[in-house]
Amino acid sequence: MPRFGTINERRYQLHEVIRLSGMNLVINDMDQPLIIKVASLPNERMQVYFIDNEEYFKRKGVYGDPKGNFFEDNDERIIFFAKGVLETVKKLNWKPDVIHIHGWMGSLLPLYLKKYYADDLFFQGAKVFTSIFDQSFDGTLSLEMIEKLAYDGFESSDIAHLSDPVYGNLIKQAIDYSDALILVEETSNQEIKTYIKKEGISVLEIQENLNIAESYIPFYKSQVVGEENS
Repeated sequence: MPRFGTINERRYQLHEVIRLSGMNLVINDMDQPLIIKVASLPNERMQVYFIDNEEYFKRKGVYGDPKGNFFEDNDERIIFFAKGVLETVKKLNWKPDVIHIHGWMGSLLPLYLKKYYADDLFFQGAKVFTSIFDQSFDGTLSLEMIEKLAYDGFESSDIAHLSDPVYGNLIKQAIDYSDALILVEETSNQEIKTYIKKEGISVLEIQENLNIAESYIPFYKSQVVGEENS
């Protein structure tokens, strides 16, 4: 996840993963250092890895400032996050079967995986699942977003939705390059609901079962190894 500036590093004992240091990502023709940090959740026996960068994530806000103004570089932040996650997974040598995206901050990751890393054998066979929430944001990301994405070699047809980078179009962009969707809650965005039906993509409907593993794991398997072998 992003290491947002609202996360208290001392309290949660975040520390930099030194063996992963020294990487740079090119965003809009600019080198940006990729810093990887990690923290443990002892009760869950789990580690969380954080994508960090002084330019994009140091500020004391998640998506906007205290006055409610959306950060002007949120487009670059989600580009950095998508590339940063995939590069980190490679550095850690965690070859994934399943990549599960939550929230619009990860909405470009399916695009990068399926196009930018299309010839990378490390990700061969990986399936992308995107969760659909009843979320949104007001306004739009930078209208220069498609130019920044074009720098990474994407053609206009790959990113057509993002000529108008509003929330709904970010989600459509994620849907286009996802292998399956998981409906977490009923979305009030009729445009997204219609688009999902139109695309005919595999969908796991809203699960009432509180044991998420019992619902999600069979769905993962059905997409990764095929229903006949799940």
